Amino acid sequence: MAKRRGSAARTRKGPVRRLARLSLLALAALAIVLVVVLVVILTRPGPPPIGPERPPTSPSKERPEAQPADCPDVLTVVIPGTWESSPDDDPYSPTANPNSLMLRVSKALAGQFDRSRAEIYTVPYTAQFRNPTNLADRQADYNVSRTQGYKRAAGKIIATNKRCPLTRYVIMGFSQGAVIAGDLASNIGNGRGVLADGDQDLVLGVGLIADGRRQPGKQNDIDPSPEGVGAEIALGGMGSIVPGITMTGPRNGGFGELEDRVQSICAPGDLICDSPTVVNPLQAVAKLANAAGNPVHAMYATTRYWEHEGKTATQWLYSWAKDVIDEAPRPAHS
Repeated sequence: MAKRRGSAARTRKGPVRRLARLSLLALAALAIVLVVVLVVILTRPGPPPIGPERPPTSPSKERPEAQPADCPDVLTVVIPGTWESSPDDDPYSPTANPNSLMLRVSKALAGQFDRSRAEIYTVPYTAQFRNPTNLADRQADYNVSRTQGYKRAAGKIIATNKRCPLTRYVIMGFSQGAVIAGDLASNIGNGRGVLADGDQDLVLGVGLIADGRRQPGKQNDIDPSPEGVGAEIALGGMGSIVPGITMTGPRNGGFGELEDRVQSICAPGDLICDSPTVVNPLQAVAKLANAAGNPVHAMYATTRYWEHEGKTATQWLYSWAKDVIDEAPRPAHS
């Protein structure tokens, strides 16, 4: 009986030993695979440098010596904020919202410059933000509004550049309009369209008030500049949680070639551009939907929450844009 028990024990140990050997071989193979993957990751070349480290570019095409007589020296593209525009508004005499913050800047510029020197174009778009936590809210989704605003602003620049290859550009916006203006600047600065890569020098400057994708230090932050980030960064990755509202996170590549030409104004406490990290997405979106009407966000035409050297945000933006246009090249006209 003892001999049979010993034989049975050896019989049982055989498969166990084989299983153990196979397990060790599998672990060894897995370790080799992980090492190979790690080596590939560590030795793979990184992304090309962004911003000042990028090599200088030259115009993508040879530019003529003159352009048509009706082309402006500078096209100033102005993008209003939420509830401050409409799709059928007149881009040269907007009336959709007489209290639009950007009107304080655009009207002053239009009064300062002849249209041949600076064409002031206010982008007409839906400019709405539907609150998904309010079933009675019938506004357009943020995605729809933002996309329309971007396409119309980009379309104006593309059409102007095709006809007027020597025209320069100033781009500015407030709130939702600042997100759109910043996205235009990011794509242009990183060679992703609107203007051909190499034509970044045609953009003289970008002015943003309350940019929802603001990252401190990624542009010229005009003091006082808070430490918080834009709401779309604080709420980044929420597109799958709240339909119609895609919080797109930080801009890929920042502003690229245009980084030193972007001016950003954000009042401390403005949830649109100075947001803390959030935990509850639905509560955060409800706050964001109402943030456009909060006291801080609505006071950029006063010095109550933001001022620089005694100027309001709109006064500062006007003064900056005026100087940029004054110093712009004066191309010949045919």
